Order: sequence, then structure tokens, then C-alpha cells
Amino acid sequence: MPPPFKRKNIRLRPENYRGQQLYFLTLCFHNRSRFGANPRVARWLIERMQIHAAKNALLIHAYCVMPDHTHLLAHGAQRDSDLLAFVESFKQDTAFRFEQKTGRRLWQFKYYDHIVWKPENAGRIAWYIWMNPVRKGLCAAPQDYPFSGSFTDSGTAMFGRPPAETWTPPWKKKTS
Repeated sequence: MPPPFKRKNIRLRPENYRGQQLYFLTLCFHNRSRFGANPRVARWLIERMQIHAAKNALLIHAYCVMPDHTHLLAHGAQRDSDLLAFVESFKQDTAFRFEQKTGRRLWQFKYYDHIVWKPENAGRIAWYIWMNPVRKGLCAAPQDYPFSGSFTDSGTAMFGRPPAETWTPPWKKKTS
């Protein structure tokens, strides 16, 4: 009999996700389904994201609901802010409601996170998120895409001024 399947834990210790940290997140839809291409689903996810962020003391400086995944730039607003609690509550709530209505799974089991150690990268990371629909050919300018934006004044200010330099996620950088 084969050994039981065991998922690899890709998370850091829980204490790394508490407090006033800055995080870049990618949440993928189950089997990379194109649920985010439905405007009603995308708007609903944005609404639920804002509710769960507030409940978990997180500021969402940038978000983008793409057809097959969602990006966020989240910042802990308080010492007791908890990114893991936010993601868990957001995914559970939306997954349960989505499955009730459609009979389908909404989210991929895991998600990707990156702790942003250099706060000066926040604007560049936000623009990386907002440029995603442009890179995928969904719109000509980030402001034209209806399912991206910010829930904060600082994020809204960043959206008004593109950075001088672009940002590339560390896992996409080419090594020499």
C-alpha cells in the first residue's frame, strides 16, 4: 500500500504573518478556472475581500482580480493583524458561498505569499499588480480594468503615479 499523500507546507511560521508587515499574495482559482472573468464574481470577490481585510486589520493597498487568479498587496495595520486569518476567512467564506451557488470549487488549495522586506518597493509591487491585466492584453491601461484598485488612500495615491522603476517578483528574475 502506498504511503498517504502529504502536502508540503510552504508557509513560514505563523508569527511571520502577524503584525505590521507588508505582503504580496497570489490566490489562484481551482484548476486555474476563469471564474474572475465573470464581472459579477469579480465584483463580489472584491466586496468580500474588503470586508475580510477590515475584520482582520489589514490594509489592501493594491488588488487585481484576474480571470484565473487574484493578486493583493496587503499591509498589517496593527500589531495583532493576522494575514493567515485574513486569507483563511476570505477563502472559506467565498468558497462556501460559491460552492452553494454553483456546485464548484472556487480556490486552489494553497496560495503564494511573499513578505515584502523593503517597504520602498510597495509602489513598484502595486504597479506590478495593476499592470497584470495590461500584460495579459485585457486592457490598454491599468485604469481601464474594472477589477483592480486599492482600499487605501496611500494605494489610491500610488495608482495615480507610476513608479520610475518596475518590479519583478524574485521568483521570475533571470539568474546570470
